[in-house]
Amino acid sequence: MKYLRKILKEPEMAGIYFMVLTARLWPAELYIKIFYYLHLKKWPDLKTPHTFSEKLNWLKLHDRNPLYTKLTDKYAVKDYVSRKIGVDKVVPLLGVWNSFDEIDFDHLPERFVLKCTHDSGGFMICKDKSTFSKVKARSFFNRELRKNYYWNKREWPYKDIQPRIIAEKYLENGNGDALTDYKFFCFNGEPKMMYISKDVSADPRTDFFDMDWNYLPFKFKDPHAEVRPSMPDKFEEMKEIARTLSKGIPHVRVDMYLINNHIFFGEMTFFHLSGFFSVTPDEWDDIIGGWLDLKKYDA
Repeated sequence: MKYLRKILKEPEMAGIYFMVLTARLWPAELYIKIFYYLHLKKWPDLKTPHTFSEKLNWLKLHDRNPLYTKLTDKYAVKDYVSRKIGVDKVVPLLGVWNSFDEIDFDHLPERFVLKCTHDSGGFMICKDKSTFSKVKARSFFNRELRKNYYWNKREWPYKDIQPRIIAEKYLENGNGDALTDYKFFCFNGEPKMMYISKDVSADPRTDFFDMDWNYLPFKFKDPHAEVRPSMPDKFEEMKEIARTLSKGIPHVRVDMYLINNHIFFGEMTFFHLSGFFSVTPDEWDDIIGGWLDLKKYDA
């Protein structure tokens, strides 16, 4: 019923569901073009891309750096980040398992977060182990472990990640609200813009800034906050972390949290919103696309 309601509200969702169900039958470039059209009502130029969204989808097809698989793997990336910026910046790991039934919950604290290593959005938060439903969690993670996230949006780094489950320390900001994300968009090793957001809150809001904390007048998906966020105390250190982790990479988004004035690495994302997004006003899609230099790929 959930999917039927979505289709009745947005008829193009029927096409998207069909594409996802038959994803393995489609050549990658054709799949991306149709998926892009179904989301944005226009065809992407993947031969001479200009916009940010077009260039991200071009990179899906043409940049197959094996390092990206490690950086997308939520378990493997911890070692990489520890060596680059220090183990204290990595959310503490409580365990890693190949299947849900391997998890020994007796050895986990009262609060923790379970995550899949190989996808986006495959996580569950436990705030009270005594009320945590292992039955629901088992059903959820067994289903997620069978998926290969690559096929859904053709984000190549996900294709060869080993499906596993990790447990991480539960981070909290003291007020019970969703954690604030600081997401830095880096181009050829240089952070150019960032946004501050509570992505998993009930009412997500997003505001973009440049590296001098000047407000950028556009949005992707979420509306702006009613009160413009203030610059975080560790902004300069965050920029340097983003610069270090993105060095040598044409484009990657580096995400962080600031908990009790301590920076924790979140994740590295190569395709913001999977590359299927619109920018309002749309000229910013071209402006941001101009920051992403694809000349290194010229034959």
